[in-house]
Amino acid sequence: MSEHVKSINSVSKKRHNNAERPIVKLFARILLYAIPGIYAITCIFPIVWLFYTSFRTKTQFSKNVLALPEYLYLENFKYVFTELNVGRYLFNSARITFFVLVLVLLFSFINGYFISRFRFRFRNILYATYMCNLFIPIHAVLVPTYILIVKVGLQDKWYSIILPIVCMELTTATFLVQSYIATVPPQLEEAAAIDGSSFTRTLFTIILPTAKPILVTIGIITFFHCWNEFAYSLIAYQNEKNFTISLALMRFKGEYFTDYPRIMATIFVCIMPALILYSLFSQQIIKGMMAGAIKG
Repeated sequence: MSEHVKSINSVSKKRHNNAERPIVKLFARILLYAIPGIYAITCIFPIVWLFYTSFRTKTQFSKNVLALPEYLYLENFKYVFTELNVGRYLFNSARITFFVLVLVLLFSFINGYFISRFRFRFRNILYATYMCNLFIPIHAVLVPTYILIVKVGLQDKWYSIILPIVCMELTTATFLVQSYIATVPPQLEEAAAIDGSSFTRTLFTIILPTAKPILVTIGIITFFHCWNEFAYSLIAYQNEKNFTISLALMRFKGEYFTDYPRIMATIFVCIMPALILYSLFSQQIIKGMMAGAIKG
């Protein structure tokens, strides 16, 4: 009789455990999708809020910062493209970004290749110097940079911030190129040398196309950093004709009030190039960052 009772209890326990398993799996699945979903909302909502706030008036914004616009108020965008002359600031940012991209891609490719392929004196010291620069925040070098800009007479020149931005971006870019080139078989250069190819030709016609994924990734990341750059522009420019788009946003901040809807409209216009670029090349960024790990 006791054995019969034990068997009944064991069967009931098994049924109870089997009934609990779907609930546990459902809870785990909800938790698995909820965390990325909440994170995605925190990333997307600021852009959505930025967009619809740009169609509101100052009065509407002061009443409720999160409310939807009562009607489409287009005067903010009219101000951005007429009175603010945002095209000039966009051109200034685009011009600086172009030269920074060219210099960063060129020097990071050459530096990363030489550090990866050659063993020369002070190589480790040079590489360690690059790595140490990764831990130096931009704000720690603002004062020395400002003093140098003033001393060499580059203050208020449109090209005065190109070299500082290149120096800040070159560290990460060189590290990425070095890590990627380390995964490329050296037999490519050896085969090219046997065929009579010169070093320069091998570097720019064989290795450069091979490193295209990581260079595209570096270019996109550098574009974002340079397009949104503010600190160097703040210390280098005084004449409004040289203002970048991020620096031009300061025009909306007064002593007694800040016109937030106009700021939102200007920011939305400013981030559109970056949003379009990222939407087109987001997969390329991931592939470039993972290329070395996949090849390894």
